[in-house]
Amino acid sequence: MTVQIEQTLTSLEVAEMVGKTHNMVLRDIRRIIDQLAESKNAHSEYFLETEYEDSTGRSLPSFLLTKKGCELFSTRMTGSKGTKFAVAYIERFNEMENHIKQFRIPTSQRELVQLALSANEETNQRVDEIDDRLTDIEMNKLITTEDKGTIDAHVRKKVHSICKDFKLEQKAKSMLFQELGSSIKKLFNVPNRGRLKDKDFMSALEFIDSWQPSSVTKAQIKQLDLF
Repeated sequence: MTVQIEQTLTSLEVAEMVGKTHNMVLRDIRRIIDQLAESKNAHSEYFLETEYEDSTGRSLPSFLLTKKGCELFSTRMTGSKGTKFAVAYIERFNEMENHIKQFRIPTSQRELVQLALSANEETNQRVDEIDDRLTDIEMNKLITTEDKGTIDAHVRKKVHSICKDFKLEQKAKSMLFQELGSSIKKLFNVPNRGRLKDKDFMSALEFIDSWQPSSVTKAQIKQLDLF
């Protein structure tokens, strides 16, 4: 069973469709209402009084026209204008009817259950999508500026410790800084230490604290007679 909704057009829409000012359309509708009253016919089946808010925020009078109201209004128009209006309002009402037909009210217990299951499935799917997004955000969150400072401090401490143990000079220190920095970027696949992910923060500290220069770097330093 389809949802039964009274379909209407506003007098503003009608004015646009027939190429008249809104005041002229209001005047014509009021004349028709007066004539319906004289013949003791209820105008509510055709026209419903309402208001609209204009661009300045004022509430101004308007009407809602049912399909019967549009048919009655079109009888006041002759020639091509009347034909164009009839075609326009018929098309508009057909569009509204097709839109309404897309929505159904459950008429049985089974349909109610299916509707509930469908809604629950959609809700669960959205929750899963949100969880996935939050997980992705958490997994890709970068370290803070403060954490970057901690990483840099551990790098300096490690290089200074190696230089002190082996009594190395400035040129050797630069080589150690370069190799340790490159090792961190390579291990955690980042362009620089500031792009380390928050989830890798502790692993990066552990790596730095246990790091030792490679045999190649040691040999290069030894060639410089710095070991």
